[in-house]
Amino acid sequence: MKSVFFDIDTQIDFLFPAGALYVPGAEKIVPSIVRLNRHASSHAITVVSTTCAHTENDPEFREWPAHCVVDTVGQRKPAATLLDRRLVIPNKTVEFALADAQQVILEKQALDLFTNPNLSRLLETLTADQYVVYGVVTEYCVRCAAMGLLATGKPVSLVTDAVETLNKEDSSRMLREFTSQGGLLATADEICQRG
Repeated sequence: MKSVFFDIDTQIDFLFPAGALYVPGAEKIVPSIVRLNRHASSHAITVVSTTCAHTENDPEFREWPAHCVVDTVGQRKPAATLLDRRLVIPNKTVEFALADAQQVILEKQALDLFTNPNLSRLLETLTADQYVVYGVVTEYCVRCAAMGLLATGKPVSLVTDAVETLNKEDSSRMLREFTSQGGLLATADEICQRG
């Protein structure tokens, strides 16, 4: 079965204590993110890495503190999570060709990755049989990815030791909702053992 991995918003502003919108404990999942991305690379699995790419006065900052402003250090992904051959798809309709890209950087300005107008065509191009989701934050952007991908009718696994949350109760509620709709929970070890 052909898999596609979704690495959600693993950016410096979220992952590390100095980040503008730090998720407490998120730095502990970085080794799992690196492992999953490297596993994907060595098994010819495409990684779609969503990234917030905000302007300085982004409307989202009415709800959340400013974070992941384009061209700031906080907007970057840690170098270890990046694969060699990357394609950036901005949050506007563009023509793209995957060619030999190992990693697609899918930019967005909202919580939901499905707000990027290129995502439907990307999913069609990737022709996955199943999806694997991990990153931050479980009850927000990871939820949007996991539930949105489930809605495509394909199996979706969420990697429980490669996600972090802001609120444990909200995270537990999200995981119950996800599994009640057919989503699967797995560890990074289990995903990497699948091949």
